[in-house]
Amino acid sequence: MSQHFKNSSWIWISDSAGADEYGEFIGSFVADESRATCRISCDGDYVLYINGKYIASNQYGDYEHYKIYDEIDITPHLRNGENKMQVLVWHYGIDSQRYKKADAGVIFELEQEGVVLLSSNEKILCKKSSKYLSGYCKEITSQLGLSFLYDASKEEIDEWVGATVVDKFCSLYPRPAKKLELLPQKDIKILCSEGNYYLIDLGEETVGLPTLDITSESSQKILVTWGEDLQGGHVRRRIGNRDFSFEYIAKEGRNQYTNYMLRLGCRYMELYAEAPIELNYLGLIPQIYPVTERSIKKENELDGRIYDLCVRTLKLCMMEHYVDTPWREQCLYAFDSRNQMLCGYTAFEDGNAEYARANLLLMGKDRRQSGLLSICSPCGMELEIPSFSLYYFIAVREYIDYTGDISLGEEVYQKLVSIAEVFLKNRSNGLITRFSDKTQWNFYDWSKYLEGKLFECDSAIPDLIINCLFVIALENMRVISQKTGKLFPFESVIGEIKARANEEFYDSSAGAYSLTRSGKEFTVLGNSLAILAGVAENASDICEKIVEGSILDCSLSMRCFKYDALIMTDKIRFKPYITEEIRRDYGRMLEQGATSVWETSEGASAFGNAGSLCHGWSAIPICYL
Repeated sequence: MSQHFKNSSWIWISDSAGADEYGEFIGSFVADESRATCRISCDGDYVLYINGKYIASNQYGDYEHYKIYDEIDITPHLRNGENKMQVLVWHYGIDSQRYKKADAGVIFELEQEGVVLLSSNEKILCKKSSKYLSGYCKEITSQLGLSFLYDASKEEIDEWVGATVVDKFCSLYPRPAKKLELLPQKDIKILCSEGNYYLIDLGEETVGLPTLDITSESSQKILVTWGEDLQGGHVRRRIGNRDFSFEYIAKEGRNQYTNYMLRLGCRYMELYAEAPIELNYLGLIPQIYPVTERSIKKENELDGRIYDLCVRTLKLCMMEHYVDTPWREQCLYAFDSRNQMLCGYTAFEDGNAEYARANLLLMGKDRRQSGLLSICSPCGMELEIPSFSLYYFIAVREYIDYTGDISLGEEVYQKLVSIAEVFLKNRSNGLITRFSDKTQWNFYDWSKYLEGKLFECDSAIPDLIINCLFVIALENMRVISQKTGKLFPFESVIGEIKARANEEFYDSSAGAYSLTRSGKEFTVLGNSLAILAGVAENASDICEKIVEGSILDCSLSMRCFKYDALIMTDKIRFKPYITEEIRRDYGRMLEQGATSVWETSEGASAFGNAGSLCHGWSAIPICYL
């Protein structure tokens, strides 16, 4: 925990805050040109300016009990004598799958040569932002959170008052991974120009900060929308209750604007104006996590293109922490991120260990009342996927194996114990049962029988997948305990569940395992997990059924388990099947112009036309090519 901020207080623009509220803070300090540092943390997001110049933005997603601060070198931006620091803070105040609601506030200190030059307290001047519309609460998606309205036509009102010290008690820690870097703004191609309507092509899937440069003869409202593809000549703006748009009220004359707090994931952008405008630029400033790619030899040209496509997708899906699909939701899912970090160990120098560790630690800081992991980290929504808590065990063990760093296992081991105990409390007749609360989504895969019931109560019955996953989780935990010297209290459970699962779910007439007792739901995912868990006694026969297509296949993201089961059973026999399937399905994406890998093989049409064309969990060919 940090030893800094001894002279700083959490402050806000008032003693109470509304949802979707923007506060501005300003302070002056005297400095020279020697090295100086700004440390800052907030609830929501921030933008830091020194002497009117943008310096940094983007708060790390966190919790009140694990609050992250940034340490920023501001030396190049100082001048001898009087300097000015300004901070814009966006307090979300509404739970989403990337933010857990907390009290508004910002805390900071500027230090030079061991002397604190400026700190957050009641002497800092503040005001509600006059240009960002507070209280607007326009949602993009429930996962991604809020959009915004910026009014450039409003004059700045000089109504600065002293800040309010607020009761906000956090444990502060330094950012555990690097900050994102900004690249030069993306080159664009204007596909359509009609005066008050413009359609922009960024050339490829891009993640970054929205920026515009326009000239308007009058004050008017402008709507900007974004998407990954075009359907009927336009982006998919509205899908159900999702709305991929923001609003900007232009002032008369030239308008230059960048939002440094909201990232967009897209290839196309559209601008709708009330009256004709002159468009100088509309696009994104790419924002990336700094990584160095490894040089990997591929078997042929197609494999190289598929591999590069997957690596590019991984990079697009790395922000403060892993996200699954930047266009639709910015979330740290335990399963999605497991696939992403596993691919990263191969694709990036040093396995990108620091970043993977930071993500695993953040997930371990979750304090959900049920004892399971929230659906994402951090997350304020009452929703969890129980099976995803079991993938966390796999991810922690893989991190230790690839990096040799056992300290993470030591830090999160008690979390693993508590999660395992939750599952054991959900055990009946020797088997783990499905969870039955409506906030517990028994999801396994986007395929028949395995999608579960979202926000509906499920029957508390045992099934093949949850039991195999639990066995696999415990076996990974056993390895972690051995490497960290921790007590492993679940040894007897592993054998008991294996025996009961084999007895309960094996269908001798089909020669395969069904999802439920006496059911006929024969899935590739369930049978692959049965092999990997050591439940299956006829692995070779099952693998033959998998490759001949006689049982229901899994989606792109879950093929890692199918491929692992095939490799474990007979690597030489099944290698051609694995490589041919990857080349067929990912080659099809390339043929259709993909610049990142899709969420599922269906592409955009999946999930009621909400399928993403950039999804990190589908990058697994990296591990097999």
